[in-house]
Amino acid sequence: MRHPDLLIVGGGTSGVAAALTALRLGLRVVLTEETDWLGGQLTAQAVPPDENAWIESADAPPGYAEFRNRVRDYYRRNYPLTASAAADPRLDPGIGIVSRMCHEPRVAAAVIDEMVAPWLTSGRLEVMREHRPVHVETAGDRIRSVTVRGPRGDRTLTAPLVVDATELGELLALGGIEHTIGAEGRDDTGELHAPAEADPADQQAVSWCFALEHRPGEDHTGDKPARYDHWRTHVDPFWPGPQLSWVDVEPIGLRVRTRPIFQLRPTPDVPFDLWRFRRVIAAQNFREGTIDSDVSLVNWPQIDYWEAPLLGVTEDAAAQALRASKELSASFLHWMQTEAPREDGGQGYPGLRLRGDVTGTDDGYAKSVYVRESRRALTEFRVLEQHVGVEARGAGAGSALFADSVGLGHYRIDLHPSTAGRTYVDIESYPFQIPLGALLPVRVDNLLPAGKNIGTTHITNGCYRLHPVEWSIGEAIGALAAFATERRMPPRAVRADETLLADYQRLLSDTLGISLRWPEAVRTHHWVPEAERTRV
Repeated sequence: MRHPDLLIVGGGTSGVAAALTALRLGLRVVLTEETDWLGGQLTAQAVPPDENAWIESADAPPGYAEFRNRVRDYYRRNYPLTASAAADPRLDPGIGIVSRMCHEPRVAAAVIDEMVAPWLTSGRLEVMREHRPVHVETAGDRIRSVTVRGPRGDRTLTAPLVVDATELGELLALGGIEHTIGAEGRDDTGELHAPAEADPADQQAVSWCFALEHRPGEDHTGDKPARYDHWRTHVDPFWPGPQLSWVDVEPIGLRVRTRPIFQLRPTPDVPFDLWRFRRVIAAQNFREGTIDSDVSLVNWPQIDYWEAPLLGVTEDAAAQALRASKELSASFLHWMQTEAPREDGGQGYPGLRLRGDVTGTDDGYAKSVYVRESRRALTEFRVLEQHVGVEARGAGAGSALFADSVGLGHYRIDLHPSTAGRTYVDIESYPFQIPLGALLPVRVDNLLPAGKNIGTTHITNGCYRLHPVEWSIGEAIGALAAFATERRMPPRAVRADETLLADYQRLLSDTLGISLRWPEAVRTHHWVPEAERTRV
């Protein structure tokens, strides 16, 4: 496409949502993606959705609600479901614990391809898969071009507006755009759970996820990974033992617990086993003789890689950290197959088999690592724990109300162990709004962050980072790009003028059906269902 209105770099959850929204509102869009699957967390990173208690309500992001409905329809059209599963309006393919709908990453990828297909045919969307950004050219307070590298070499792209929807905020670094990494200090933010001083090395663990089925009586054990013995014996100070173990830490109370992959009987302390937690295929949903094994996604504490950070280090160091993350996952699988204690007194489950077809890879692991924390742009407004945290705001106070709200979200403030040697920070938050000011960089006029790189802190990123919230951010960004293009003004001008802001918010609510404010009973709600209290 020679003259797009909008360039979106990063085809993850927020990038897809931004593209679909901008296209619906009349823009011409180029969308690039580092892997060959669109969808990010939902697909290439192989993370079944983490959602909130109101995701089936009218306050869910409309595009995300459409995506969820399409996933269910995909299974109904193509899979040998039982009659009862096919008739269930809230079909849950995996009957997992983590959300109300757990499904295969490859199905999510197929559904997203269906959603973008008509726009590709119209010529108003160009998708460049397997392209990553390598250079950003700036002129004053504007981005002039972005160069991406793909299988056939480099290509330089231009557009009046550019969206950074990369998983790590790559354009922020390449363009020299003001941003931060790691943890801000309490002396800066005043947040209750921030460290006393800023620590750029305090970055959440990443995880290299993988899909498994279990075939008792078979042996699918592979070679022992090179650093297997390291992971089998190494103990970090904040962890109760080696990561190759069923023993871990409960995120909220930091209680040491033992939770196996298979559990014959639930207990009050361990109400469900690891296998069911992120199960994406439940064999009971399918007709007898067709699909005879569950499939579960491994995104458990044992594969959280906190040994070294990805940001603020050299390219070689980041690449080494990624290799080590995948090796940790491979080591955990090998341990489960060979040494893991079973409830019957035996050791190992050699019938555990990688399902690379589910993740779209030859080696059986996800296409890319699951990223929980990105570079974060310095923006006109920064979301603090004081805006959303239950403890920080007080019981019953509800989340802060933002006059420039552009969408809604909810998740606990959930920080995994970090590369600075800190354990979980997992605290309650109220259902919250997404403020427009957190989407506007302090200086650069034509760049919009859209993902984990918006104006949150290390703390509040913990509740703004999950699938539905990223989709909501993308919808707001796509609509903002269309609104600013139509009015021939920079995006920041919309927030600066009350009349323009009101017009933009009407576009969001009246045209797109996006809710901008939670019902009061929801905004002040902080009870958390039991299934959400033990998230990993």
